Amino acid sequence: MSKMAKRRITQETFDAAVRENMEEFEMDPDEALREAVEQFESQGVDLTCIVKAVPAVSSEKKQEEQTHEVLQVLDSLQSGKDSAGVTDALADLKRFTEHCSLGFAQRFLAAQKDAYPIILSYCTKSVDEQEAVSITLSALAALTDGQPDLLDAEGRQFLLDVLKKYQADSSVTCVAIRAVRHCCLKHEQNRQDLVKAGVLPLLTGAATQNSGCAEVIKEAATALRVMTFDDDVRVTFGHAHEHAKMIVLEHNGLKVLIEAAKAHLSDTSVLSELCATLSRLAVRNEFCQDICDLGGLKLMMTLLADSYESPELVRQVLSAIRAVAGNDDVKDAVVNAGGVQLIVIAMNRHMSNAAVCEQGCACLSVLALRKPNNCKVIMENGGALAAVQAMKAHTDSVNVQKQACMVMRNLVSRMRNYSQPILEMGAEALIAQALLTHQDCGDVGKAALRDLGCQVELRELWTGKHGSLTN
Repeated sequence: MSKMAKRRITQETFDAAVRENMEEFEMDPDEALREAVEQFESQGVDLTCIVKAVPAVSSEKKQEEQTHEVLQVLDSLQSGKDSAGVTDALADLKRFTEHCSLGFAQRFLAAQKDAYPIILSYCTKSVDEQEAVSITLSALAALTDGQPDLLDAEGRQFLLDVLKKYQADSSVTCVAIRAVRHCCLKHEQNRQDLVKAGVLPLLTGAATQNSGCAEVIKEAATALRVMTFDDDVRVTFGHAHEHAKMIVLEHNGLKVLIEAAKAHLSDTSVLSELCATLSRLAVRNEFCQDICDLGGLKLMMTLLADSYESPELVRQVLSAIRAVAGNDDVKDAVVNAGGVQLIVIAMNRHMSNAAVCEQGCACLSVLALRKPNNCKVIMENGGALAAVQAMKAHTDSVNVQKQACMVMRNLVSRMRNYSQPILEMGAEALIAQALLTHQDCGDVGKAALRDLGCQVELRELWTGKHGSLTN
């Protein structure tokens, strides 16, 4: 059954079923819980938003007032909300954060029971207390993870105030940026509102000011990247492109990120994030050139040469090279810097990793496009063979198959003499197989076969019966 068609139940209904199993059928708590989960799932109920735990007995309350721990903590926070300071509530806030971090169901349940206004009131009270603000922010970041709709104007203002006030404090900055990211993921309106309110210079500023702190750099790079997403299904046209341009043109984003990368050359997780963000910012021809001029391309080459062990970093670097090589001058710069050799070595080293193969093929395909000289370098360095190997290794990955077909097509479209050597590698059978297995390979697969000089069954696109429009 599809996710959409599944039935939903309330937490109360689920808890009642668990309680009934314990009381009526005398099951022990774990068994009662297991039984309830199986019962509802067999009826096609979606339990994603349900806390699958036995409600705990709160020490000061009677047996019949059992609730989940996250709600017990919330209750305690609610009752202490109007008393003097935040300090008394810090232990509860930490417990709340821990429970929210257990899973989406806990956060969802807390939000249903009005956690957001309660947590936000602690946040605004703590804004001048350095130790407290970090703890209240953590609670806010945990609660909004996957629930960006919760953020309101007051919450937005609080996040901006904290980012301004604690610029020099890396731990507070980290959590504040994480909260911003959670509120912007899949939420176009929050992104636009925060950008209008000036969040971009605070993010790039955080990366510059805390350039030595790996955690801040990672958070800032990720948050900047989220600002360029177009992932909110409720919005037809987002401002992803405008935000990317603002980050680059108004806030010097490319330089900030490349400088940060140079400061963390031994930290693969930081470098992965930075490369992923650079890829999202390479949206205009001149930005690709700027990345090159600022030393970004040299950096990518160094990373590719040094990071063979980490498939995740290799994938991100290849993806960044693919993005900047959209610019024709940068294509040449990549090839002249020995990029083709490095890409092929990386692909061969991680041939079992579909994501690396996909990005490697995509890079070769972009470098080959409209560039006969680059095609020569790719052929001589085993690029076509690597693409063929990738097709063999990942028959089930539609993206690997598509990108490999593109490599072959781009290699032969202006250099027909390469058709024969590529066919001798067994390309025709592999492409034919991809066409059979993956519908999405139709266009690129047929184009590759045609340009390789093979027979192609080009079926008509209109498959209606003749005359069916007039009957």
